[in-house]
Order: sequence, then structure tokens, then C-alpha cells
Amino acid sequence: MKKILWLLFVCLVISSNGRAQFGKMSTADSLHWDSIRRLTDQDYKKMLDLLHIDSTRPGPSGNPQAPNAANTDESKASDYKTLPDPLILKNGTQVTSKKMWWDQRRPEIVEDFDREIYGRVPDNIPKVTWEVVSITNDTSNHVAAITKKLIGHVDNSSWPSISVNIDLTLSTPANAKGPVPVIMEFSFVFPPGFKFPPPPPGTPIQPGWQQQLLEKGWGYAIIIPASYQTDNGAGLTQGVIGLCNKGASRKPDDWGTLRAWAWGASRAIDYFETDKSVDAKQIGIEGLSRYGKATVVTMAYEPRLAIAFVGSSGAGGTKILRRVFGEQVENLASSGEYHWFAGNFIKYAGPLKPTDMPVDAHELIALCAPRPVFISSGSPKVEGQWVDAKGMFLGGVYAGPVYKLLGKKDLGQTEFPPIETPLTDGEIAFRQHSGGHTTGPNWPTFLSWADRYIKTK
Repeated sequence: MKKILWLLFVCLVISSNGRAQFGKMSTADSLHWDSIRRLTDQDYKKMLDLLHIDSTRPGPSGNPQAPNAANTDESKASDYKTLPDPLILKNGTQVTSKKMWWDQRRPEIVEDFDREIYGRVPDNIPKVTWEVVSITNDTSNHVAAITKKLIGHVDNSSWPSISVNIDLTLSTPANAKGPVPVIMEFSFVFPPGFKFPPPPPGTPIQPGWQQQLLEKGWGYAIIIPASYQTDNGAGLTQGVIGLCNKGASRKPDDWGTLRAWAWGASRAIDYFETDKSVDAKQIGIEGLSRYGKATVVTMAYEPRLAIAFVGSSGAGGTKILRRVFGEQVENLASSGEYHWFAGNFIKYAGPLKPTDMPVDAHELIALCAPRPVFISSGSPKVEGQWVDAKGMFLGGVYAGPVYKLLGKKDLGQTEFPPIETPLTDGEIAFRQHSGGHTTGPNWPTFLSWADRYIKTK
């Protein structure tokens, strides 16, 4: 019980700009968030007007005790009859070859995701110029490393009133004899001096993920998505989205923050390709929760990534959106989360339904093929049921036929495994650990599996 209480204590309430909030809000903070809510509501209403929608269906509550609590009964979860088939063209033709996948079916799926779910990246995105702010000899992760702090300056000459910078950290082993693989994490921002409290006595302690990577001879990178696109609807006229729109509101098929965050990761890869300490052919991506969603979106759209570690991404990530279990499309399409997606996505919370969507999460994973993707989840007793671990597992299952078409292995089974069971024989992998809303306990399993694909030269 003490361990559960400690995990609840360290769970962070992540605010809409990505910062962890603790304690009471000051008056200034309260006014700040009131302004964000007001501007978000205004932007949301504008998008509803563009879509000619009067209202949307409310989503269920994440509180199990609430009258409208989200469903956690598996017998009620799968009321959909079919899923979109990733290997059938829109004209009904079966995809039977790799060429048909790459030339015909994959572009169809990308177009559906661009138009209806995550939005289109504009053609006029300005260039990014990278500046190395500092280089330090770093032993903070118990391994001698060279750590670089970088800022990606986004050219704002087209609209000088909006300034955008990308915050990036890169750390590589100090004793490396050549370029090393790097795993990049989408990271939240914590207050200066913040430290997690120590765990209860008897809790197994393992090295942090950064230390685990450095000990393998790999490097790590940390990118701060909120530095270039804030996590709220009020910020859609700011950041890189606002810069490209010159401060105007989005069109219904414009990109949302998930695609914007993915864009920033791609620009970091641009930098890695110029840094002699990085093996740019062996770069991976990792993220948790909303950044788990961003991780799989980035992997789907960025072909230079070699591997992905998708943590508790839930709805909007690897979870089947049609499943009536945990978080629902109606939650994603609300004023609190709609900014992650294209405006068109809101339609599926009214007047359309999730079953009307032309694509689902398994096809997002299929866009990552043939590259390896590890899907991670926590225990339903500690993390809760909101992210729907089985729904994420099924996303991997139904992506399997595309991996097999491309000569790779799928998950190897369709039955949801017991907790702590690693499914790591194929290019799609899954493990539900017994901890909470974190990728921490799955890092050793992920790295062992990743050794098949990522090598230190």
C-alpha cells in the first residue's frame, strides 16, 4: 500500500505548457491559466464554426467513481464490427506485394491521417539553425559523458512577432571511439531544482534510463516539445504552428501539436546528421503518455528513425480508437485535447462516430513498418485503465500483416498476455510492466530487444 501511495504522490499533474505543477497556484498563475482557458475556448469555438458543428458528445470521466466513468468492462469494449484493413486499397484491391504497399496503399493511409487525424504539415515551414550553447564533461548519470546543450533557432523573418526555439540536450559517452547510437526522449519540463522523493523502503532501484544508455556505449538526447509548440489550444496561434500561419487560426486540415512535436524531432535529427559523435543511421525515439502519442506519430512520418519505444500512448497513439474502453475519441476531441489533432478530427465526436474514421491506430503503427516498435504499458492497478493496455496491444496485433508483408515478424500472438510477459520475438514488441504511468520498468527489456537492431560500432 505504501508503494502505491508513493506512486500516486510522484504522479505529475502536467499543465498545458508541459510544466509539472505542485502546491497551490499563485494569483498570477491563476490569472494566467484563466487566460489560456479563455483563449482555448475561443479557438475551439472557431474550429466548430468552420466545421459547422454546434456541439460534440462529452467523453467519459477518468474517475472510476464518477457516474459517467469510462468503461473498463472488456465485454463492452468491442462494439465495432470491423477495422479498416491496411492491406486493401480504397478500390477494394488486395495488396499482395511490397511495391503495392509502398506505391499505393501506404500513401492512401498517410493521406487519411493527414486530412482527418493529425493534420497536414505546411509547405512553408522555416529553416532551423542550430546553436551549441554549452559543452560540459558530465558525470551526473554516473558515467563519464560529453553533454551539449543546444537551441534550434527557427527562422521567423516571415512573421517576426512570433519567436520559436527548440530546446535540445545531447549526451554521448566520453570514452566513445566513434559515432554512437542515440535514443531521443520527448520530455516534460520540471521546475528548477525539482527532485522526485525517494521511493519506499524495499522498492527495487535501477539505474535511470540515461545511465543505462551510456553504460551500453549509446548516447541519449532530450527534446522539449513545449519549447516550440505549447500544449494547449491557446498556443495554436503561437509556436511553430502559429509562425507558419502568421498568427492566424488553423484550417480544419492543418497540423496539430502532435505533428508539430514530431517536426521538432525531425529537426533534431537534422542536427544529429552534422554531429560526428552521433551515428545518425541509428537514432531512436521514446516518449510517455501524450509524448508516447508523439513518439509513434514521429516514427510513422520520419523515415530516418531506426526504432521507437512508445510509452502508455493510449488513445491517439497505439490504442484502437474504436474500442470503448478507457479514454475515448470524445475526450480527445474536447477543448482540452483537440489541439493535438487536425480540426477535422473533432467531427468524429459529433456528428460522426469513431467507427466512421477511415483509419485507426493499427494503421499508424503500420506506417512505421518495417522498423521495430516497442509498445509499453503499466499495471492497471497502478497506472489505471485510462490508457487501455489491451487496446494498445491490439494496435500492434492488427499492424502485424503489414510487417509480415514486408518480411518482418509480428507480435506472434493475438491473445493479450499476462502482466510482465515480454513479447519480443518480432519487430513489433509489447510488455505491460507492474509499475505506474512510466516507461521506467520497461527500459531493460526494451534495450535488450533493441540490441537486435542497434549496434555500437
